[in-house]
Amino acid sequence: MAQAGLRPLKATGITVLQLNVGKLCNQTCRHCHVDAAPDRTESMSRETAALCIAALAKSEIPTVDITGGAPELNQNFRWLVEQARSLERHVMDRCNLSVLLLPAQADLAEFLAAHQVEIVASLPYYKVQQTDAQRGDGVFKKSIEGLQRLNQLGYGRPNSGLVLNLVYNPVGAFLPPKQDAIESQFRKELHKHHGIEFNRLYTITNMPISRFLEFLVESGNYDGYMERLANAFNPAAAAGVMCRYTLSVAWDGTLYDCDFNQMLNLPVDQRAPGHIRDFNPMALNDRSIVTGNHCYGCTAGPGSSCGGSVTV
Repeated sequence: MAQAGLRPLKATGITVLQLNVGKLCNQTCRHCHVDAAPDRTESMSRETAALCIAALAKSEIPTVDITGGAPELNQNFRWLVEQARSLERHVMDRCNLSVLLLPAQADLAEFLAAHQVEIVASLPYYKVQQTDAQRGDGVFKKSIEGLQRLNQLGYGRPNSGLVLNLVYNPVGAFLPPKQDAIESQFRKELHKHHGIEFNRLYTITNMPISRFLEFLVESGNYDGYMERLANAFNPAAAAGVMCRYTLSVAWDGTLYDCDFNQMLNLPVDQRAPGHIRDFNPMALNDRSIVTGNHCYGCTAGPGSSCGGSVTV
């Protein structure tokens, strides 16, 4: 980072307010850096959600990125969407797709469409074996049904204004392929076999955190994977990492540079406000980014972020 002129790594402003509303999820995925599951109880309260909206209202942050867990299972999810949209901010929902099929969420897809929420949907692969191996038996079938339901509402269709992006994570201890190439493959296979359309596909590197870290250690792949990430360090990707323009808010309101730092309990620099109740855009815009060895995951090759590859 020093050789690239990026030490210390500094924020460049906040264009994305990412809200992790909790760890409750209807799935238990092998690669999940959040360690989310159906038995998790951490959940953002209405009080904390209101603080997030208050911070948004006194800022010009254009995008709200809601994640989890399965964010839709938080009882304040729809309220957050409605409030953010009333402030004319763009809203993204990081959706696992199978949540759309839960009986209690029967009208969820219609709600998202009505509020023009961009959906960023996880789909490890376009074949059942690889997807179910990472996300659980039967998840691929549910994911396809969820995508078809979204397509029926106009998501992913040309000129609909309803954006549907997919996310690809490698199933094993290796880096993702080139984003454009795998996107073309997904587009061809999903349309051919399931009639599914989508806007973009994002490739995200698996971070050596939580369950994926456990997999690396148990399978004897940790040292090799970390070496692979470090050897692929790309200064151009490092310059564009998402932590420079994103502020991550945990379910309890604590502030982090990114969702990965959040899971490692690495809050923002102590010279910056540490909780959403003390939100101060000027102070946060100028903060130094907290880094660690896991950050090699975002700086390897073309880079990795919540919006996919950082460089072409």
